[in-house]
Amino acid sequence: MVVRIFYHIWRWMHVLPLSWLHAIGRLIGNLYRLIPNRERRIIDINLRLCFPQKPEPEIQALRNQTLQQMGCTLMELSAVWFRSLEQATSLICSVEGEVHLQRDPGQGLLVLAPHIGCWEIVGLDLQRRGQVTNLYRPPRVAFLDDVMKQARERGGAELVPTDNRGVKRLLATLKAGGISGILPDQQPKSDKGAVFAPFFHTPALTMLLVNRLARKTGAKLVLACAERLEQGRGYRVHYLAPPAGIDDEDPVKAATALNQGVEQLIALFPSQYQWSYKRFSRQPEGLTSPYRNNS
Repeated sequence: MVVRIFYHIWRWMHVLPLSWLHAIGRLIGNLYRLIPNRERRIIDINLRLCFPQKPEPEIQALRNQTLQQMGCTLMELSAVWFRSLEQATSLICSVEGEVHLQRDPGQGLLVLAPHIGCWEIVGLDLQRRGQVTNLYRPPRVAFLDDVMKQARERGGAELVPTDNRGVKRLLATLKAGGISGILPDQQPKSDKGAVFAPFFHTPALTMLLVNRLARKTGAKLVLACAERLEQGRGYRVHYLAPPAGIDDEDPVKAATALNQGVEQLIALFPSQYQWSYKRFSRQPEGLTSPYRNNS
């Protein structure tokens, strides 16, 4: 009941200007900075793992900025999901790197969009460019599943679950010359179809799905993210060429290249990455999860 009440309040807030939503989000982030909580601990652990050379004051400053950006992510979702499609896409101020979307006739396009900035905006931009099929994980709160699907599919995209049926749909879309999107920085649920590869020099269980789709379909690969601009001015979508080797026959080389691509995007605006995700919870045999005593 409480969740639904907060949901309806949050949904109504889509009528507010984006600058107001981001201001509320930064306030929420500042509150999270002041009280001990799970997200703050995980961010601290991840930043220290990934940037061991940074002085502690810089780590704390980046942590605080990240918490503010997390709040912005929460609040802006109301506008992106519940405004009309035209109103939501109008939040895209500019697009850089569109040349990387060009491909041969009939060739599919596999878009790798990690949890950076407003990744929902990337999905809306892609729907303006062709038939899109995206993988997604159903949310933990059951009633939000229909809400999410309706919001993400309202521009003509198709959402498919992260199972064999969903992968087959992605294959069909790419072979037909369509567009498919994947969040490549999610930790696979099992070791099957994954290998450990360095992510900021720390072992991270990394999916091989991107490698297999690229090899089976010959699809063109592109990195993507939507930068959150200051003062509620909207979003700048970035498309970049990925590192060579994501389609390599060697799975570790392929996974390493994929992680390097994610690092390449994070370097553009590191505070907008989802550092609160337990990216390193699975470790190779003999190594302990860095979150074990910090859950």
